[in-house]
Amino acid sequence: MPVVRLYYQDMEEMVGASRDTIMSRLAMMGADIGKRAEEDHVDVEFFPDRPDLYSPEGVARALRGFLDIKPGLPQYTVEQGPIVLQVDESVKAVRPLIGCAVVRGLEFSSESIESLMGLQEDLHWGLGRNRRKVAIGVHDISRVTPPFRYFGADPGCSFVPLDFSEEMTMAEMLKKHPKGKDYGHILQGCDRYPLIVDSQDRVLSFPPIINGELTRVEEDSSDLFIDVTGTDPAVFKALNIVVTSLAERGGRIESVLVKRSEGDLATPNLEPARWTIAAKEANDLIGFDLDAEGLAQCLERMRFGARPAGGDRVEVLVPAFRADIMHSWDIFEDAAKGYGYENLQEELPKTVTVGKSHPSEVKKAEIRELMAGLGYLETMPFTLTNETAHFHNMRRKPEASTRVLHPISELHTILRTSLLSSLLEIFSLNQHHPLPQRIFSVGDVVQKGRTHMNLAAASIHSAAGFSLIRSLADVVLQEMGWQEEIKIVPSEDGAFLPGRGADILENGQKKGCFGELHPLVLRSFGLEQPAVALEIQWGQL
Repeated sequence: MPVVRLYYQDMEEMVGASRDTIMSRLAMMGADIGKRAEEDHVDVEFFPDRPDLYSPEGVARALRGFLDIKPGLPQYTVEQGPIVLQVDESVKAVRPLIGCAVVRGLEFSSESIESLMGLQEDLHWGLGRNRRKVAIGVHDISRVTPPFRYFGADPGCSFVPLDFSEEMTMAEMLKKHPKGKDYGHILQGCDRYPLIVDSQDRVLSFPPIINGELTRVEEDSSDLFIDVTGTDPAVFKALNIVVTSLAERGGRIESVLVKRSEGDLATPNLEPARWTIAAKEANDLIGFDLDAEGLAQCLERMRFGARPAGGDRVEVLVPAFRADIMHSWDIFEDAAKGYGYENLQEELPKTVTVGKSHPSEVKKAEIRELMAGLGYLETMPFTLTNETAHFHNMRRKPEASTRVLHPISELHTILRTSLLSSLLEIFSLNQHHPLPQRIFSVGDVVQKGRTHMNLAAASIHSAAGFSLIRSLADVVLQEMGWQEEIKIVPSEDGAFLPGRGADILENGQKKGCFGELHPLVLRSFGLEQPAVALEIQWGQL
């Protein structure tokens, strides 16, 4: 989840409440407060569905309502600005959507710049799906000359990218610049790259990769130009979140006229969305007993505009920076927070039952105890994965797998058919930790439409070899009661080194495998030390 750093003095000034009051109520607003608070700040986690809380400014705005300091709909004025951005047809096949704004009169400190950069990156991850759907550029507008142009440029076009001192071509940036290496795949197969330039053809941004060094934001910057590009309408929601956060710092918002072939568009649009909800439906779902006026008060505490609309109906104005309101139940959830979860009355269930553990959970517990006793640390990788990591990186032929109909990310497109690739991804993410590393996972996999239960274990260190994983396999099979029923035969699994991999057969059916992982597999996951792995299928649901 996104982590937001809140400096106590900064929050006291923005909220208008003491540190003790803020810290005592913050968790009840839906925050997960870090266990370790520093002398001058605390790190707080928020759920990904609230991108408007990815900055101290957004948190302060929400707290002012939650603490009844300033409830109701936040009001922002958008002045009509003189700046124009022309969208060229050449960019629409690559990255068609763009929203822009200017925010003037800002006074930055190191904390507020840190906040802005953190908000930008968290929005890239949350709304932007790692910049594929949304990418944000923030620029010091005093260093460029409007009007601006957004077009598809030749990859040979060059400029000085952010954090560099020499010009590079856009094609070179995808290979040499750290951001190009991380996000260049988004532009794979494109013969034109998105570019934003000013009236003198000076580069502001190469979305979704990197800004130009020319428009770097410093502490003395006061007027900013913000561009948000992408392939999804979330572009405009991200723009609203950024500009309203800056407005909380005293900035004045100006619109930018985006000229397009399908019609001109002035952005940002901060008009609230209108909903009408019923108090009875909220009462039935949440468990409180509020009339329309009481429900409206709870919603105003959560920074909605709300007023009774006759009977039990409530008219609700949803702020333009809220990206999570898709159903009336989302509004009811906020009403519950405004009411106070601590004020909801507990009720015992009207039925009494006696439960017991499912046999599969009993078996999992036994396996966990065994693996922990052997010195392995349990991990819980995602059930969703992708074809590249699961098959290509493992040097395995793609097999029939259950696909996600509407994946939210290219990283999560299928249900896993095994656990091993997930363990190697965990090794890849933990290379900064000392070796040896020994991990395992017990979980479900889906093969040919049926759910199976697997155990996978892996170890990485300089002495990892076949004899080590064979001894682990012998112990696990013996403790699981399989020693007399199985056969160990040479494996042709491409994930293992030839001659150093084995399959586990039960009555002629493959039930698992183990061995030394192939160097090409290790390289695919960015690993530099030998590794061995084991996977056994021990049940079926």
